[in-house]
Amino acid sequence: MNDRHVALISAFYDALGRADFAAMERCYHSEVSFGDPIYQEVEGRDRVMRMWRLQLGVRDGLKSDYRDVTADDFTATAHWTSRYTFHSTGREVVNEIDSLFRFEDGLIVRHHDEFDFRRWSKMALGRPHGLLFGWTPMWRKTIRDRATQQLDEMSPS
Repeated sequence: MNDRHVALISAFYDALGRADFAAMERCYHSEVSFGDPIYQEVEGRDRVMRMWRLQLGVRDGLKSDYRDVTADDFTATAHWTSRYTFHSTGREVVNEIDSLFRFEDGLIVRHHDEFDFRRWSKMALGRPHGLLFGWTPMWRKTIRDRATQQLDEMSPS
């Protein structure tokens, strides 16, 4: 167990819960990459932080909690729960997420979140889209393309 890395992951999630972007950014290596079922690959700290600003902007009243943080000298895992109202539909979402981290120079250089896309789409989008199409590759591509376009259009902060 690497207590320093456990503390770093805890600091990241605490900052996420406060929407403290500066504190979140301090946890990331300049060459960090992020991936999840929606934003498959986002490269570089500036772009990853833009992604978080975008995500927190479409999630009204985000509440998050984390648990089960384990870390060694190179990697860490954690589980977190994200509760929010999805801005575009007004629907309540409770998303269970498993995270994997890799470290370099004492900072997070790789952050990957995994969650059930179909379950998320049913909660966030409702009927008919999430319920009927949430599992299809075409629908996933539509959601991913829309998210990437929003990220590309967002100006750096």
